[in-house]
Amino acid sequence: MNLKALKSQLLQWLIIVFVFTASGYARTIKGIVYSKTDQLPIPGVSVKVLNTKIGTNTDFDGKFTIETNDKTAVLQFSFLGYKSQQITVNDNKFLKIYLEENLSSLDEIIVLGNGIRPNQIISNRGLSHVLGMPPSNSNTESYATIQENGFKSVTLNPLSTFSVDVDGASYSNIRRYINGGSLPPIDAVRVEEMINYFDYNYEIPKKKPFSINTELSYAPWNENHLLLHVGLKGKTIDMKNVPHSNIVFLLDVSGSMDSPNKLPLVKSSLKLLLEKLRPEDRVAIVVYAGNSGLVLPSTSCSNKEEILKALDNLKAGGSTAGGAGLKLAYKVAEENFITDGNNRIVLATDGDFNVGQSSNGDMLRLIENNRDQGIGISVLGFGMGNYKDDKMEIIANKGNGNYAYIDNLLEAKKVLVNEFGGTFFTIAQDVKFQLEFNPAEVEKYRLIGYENRLLNEEDFEDDTKDAGEIGAGHTVTALYEIIPKAPAKELDQNLKYQDVKLNDYAKKSKDLITLKLRYKQPGTSKSKLIEKEVKAIPSVLNSTSNNFRFSAAVAGFGMLLRNSEHKGNITWDKVTLLAKLARGEDELGYRGEFIRLVNSAKLLDQSRLQEN
Repeated sequence: MNLKALKSQLLQWLIIVFVFTASGYARTIKGIVYSKTDQLPIPGVSVKVLNTKIGTNTDFDGKFTIETNDKTAVLQFSFLGYKSQQITVNDNKFLKIYLEENLSSLDEIIVLGNGIRPNQIISNRGLSHVLGMPPSNSNTESYATIQENGFKSVTLNPLSTFSVDVDGASYSNIRRYINGGSLPPIDAVRVEEMINYFDYNYEIPKKKPFSINTELSYAPWNENHLLLHVGLKGKTIDMKNVPHSNIVFLLDVSGSMDSPNKLPLVKSSLKLLLEKLRPEDRVAIVVYAGNSGLVLPSTSCSNKEEILKALDNLKAGGSTAGGAGLKLAYKVAEENFITDGNNRIVLATDGDFNVGQSSNGDMLRLIENNRDQGIGISVLGFGMGNYKDDKMEIIANKGNGNYAYIDNLLEAKKVLVNEFGGTFFTIAQDVKFQLEFNPAEVEKYRLIGYENRLLNEEDFEDDTKDAGEIGAGHTVTALYEIIPKAPAKELDQNLKYQDVKLNDYAKKSKDLITLKLRYKQPGTSKSKLIEKEVKAIPSVLNSTSNNFRFSAAVAGFGMLLRNSEHKGNITWDKVTLLAKLARGEDELGYRGEFIRLVNSAKLLDQSRLQEN
């Protein structure tokens, strides 16, 4: 090599060294963000490299990963209700960040309708551009009115009958409101769905499709009242042996779905579901906007590339003609029906579901008729601003399906991956409860939540009456608040034509209730009966299970959000303490997230009170 060539090569190496020295190597910084108050990880914290467009958010465990090629880079950590914090990277590769609570960060919040919302996008909330509430003049969300259950006299109403409900949509929707800087509208708060969002460590069923678990103690919000906890645990099934699936994705691609937390999130969510499906399963895709259409005929999941390609090509635009789309989806499901299989439509929409020339009654009859033929429908709700919760809940209830609200990809993973068996594979149909209260022990009672699931007394024995379904591995929980009968108090006998008298069994048994449960095995028309007595022997609250205390904390949270007349002396701090002591293992972090949500709601409520 001559000297000239050597000099040229040396110069090239010097240039390369200079460029890498000047720009630096890309470095990966990892860490966890905690609350300084309770030492719990915080999900959803905004992590940004100052003066750049580089940013991310912490996951459910408070963890983050971010890349920067600048040793002097400054990371900013911000979250609603906490002081922002800035940290210089230096040589650190792993950071532990502790954020302090800060009520003043909510100063920009103003009162609006049934809740509050940010006056503008809150600068210290990393997800506000995705999760924040829309301007007031664009908010057309709708919720069915809920008349909260009150206390009933046992002598006049000895029986309480209701259908089970395993949906959790209300809780994730509430989370969306609070994470966006607003308390939810009262009618968005369905306490039973909040309670049933969480899994409980109930006894694993042995012979029957589910186990029945009961516990009795004192109500945390009223020490003179009892609280009865009733829980069901569905049996788990080996996913290798479940029936083959015939699934039709019915996707809203109208103009209202054109935002990051709608159609793009729908696509990402369904891709997670596809990972769980086997080659023997089949998927079709029907879309609706101004018109409906078959985007993908029923396709074997051995050809997932074709299904993914069809999803990726979807774009939003046009009006909403949901009725035509629904009819086409049922037609496709029927044409590819699998005998003894899992035949199901998965509707993904913001709920702005116009039925076209057909009436709502026609739509519901279509859903019920196909339900009776073995085709169910599950509903995934997305987005905000024009969200129609009331419509979606009715569709899922009538169609023997689940209803979930997907506010982020982690929620999609919970519903479509972690709870795949419970979401898609039914182990018991038309599941109904009926509790008979012993007037010797109980004066009054009230069912907490389930207002839209109440049944008439005679419906319990009627096998033609539709009720809720339980999926594989699902838990279902119900709470009753009970006013015990005073020992010396006589039964109310203000009746003109009859006397109320106790029989000997009521006086001697010490039973609090007799619990009856009816259910049908899938594909059968005759129900089976399970019966169990619960004795009137309450435990001290501190000695109850984590199941009991955590569900009571969630119920208390729901009553605070609804400003319930039955909330007694419960406070945000009492709810937080009760939930902390009952958090348990919490492997996936959902209970820890609940505690943080309560704290955020407390700050929002304080801000509202200051405004007033």
